[in-house]
Amino acid sequence: MLLHGFPEAAFVWDEVMSLLAPQAECLAPNLRGFEGSSAPPDVADYRPRHLVADVAAAITAFGGPLDLLVAHDWGGALAWNLAAAQPGLIRQLLIINSPHPATFLRELRHSAAQQRASAYMNFLCRPDAAALLSECDHARLWPFFGDAAWLTPALRDRYRQAWHNGGRGLNGALNYYRASPLRPAAAPSDALHTLKMCDASVSVRVPTTVLWGDGDVALLPALLQGLERWVPQLQVIHEPAGSHWLVHEQPERVAELITSLLRRDVQQVCSNAAGFAGPSAGTSLGA
Repeated sequence: MLLHGFPEAAFVWDEVMSLLAPQAECLAPNLRGFEGSSAPPDVADYRPRHLVADVAAAITAFGGPLDLLVAHDWGGALAWNLAAAQPGLIRQLLIINSPHPATFLRELRHSAAQQRASAYMNFLCRPDAAALLSECDHARLWPFFGDAAWLTPALRDRYRQAWHNGGRGLNGALNYYRASPLRPAAAPSDALHTLKMCDASVSVRVPTTVLWGDGDVALLPALLQGLERWVPQLQVIHEPAGSHWLVHEQPERVAELITSLLRRDVQQVCSNAAGFAGPSAGTSLGA
């Protein structure tokens, strides 16, 4: 299963899934509030427990547990929470440029650089954000992608279709930001100052690979520091030439990594069936 982020929809995985089609059965759902999915109007309906429940229900309907959950951006936020709360639903996790909640909280509190990089989140929480982002052919949205050579005219049209969202626009997607306390503090009363995360609630005990485009200007590399505290079975792979939009920039690389992880899972199952001991929980697969 492959989970998308903002400001996207399930279609962003099309090329990756096409490459995987000969060897894997894939599902890429449109998340709550995004194109073609349910979009309740209340911000409270976008709190993590509801979004994670959506993914858990989809996995169950898909015949879970999943061999691999792949997630980017906001999809990654859901995947981190799901893996911590319901590890029995997935055998492996692949995160692409999406911060773990504990490291994100740390950096938003203590890193001026990450606070500056995430300042756009407060704009996205504004009640008029959807209207402003839709003006002049989404003139404020296109810069999110940076200097995107992959953004062809056809793909631009596909994004316009997703942002129109059957006439419902962007408010559902923006409610992810409005419902989350993880954004730069704008006032002494902001929840970021008092938010607490106990290790048990955010620790991920399934084998996890993080693929990170080091050129991400919104999510800085310091978000990876100390991650092994909460993710003991961790492998981090850096792509120095990649940005936040690695799925578009290097779909072949993403598909290749997914194939490798699925193959590793099959080998592990075969080894266990033959009576060989696999990695113990807490074994580091690299950092």
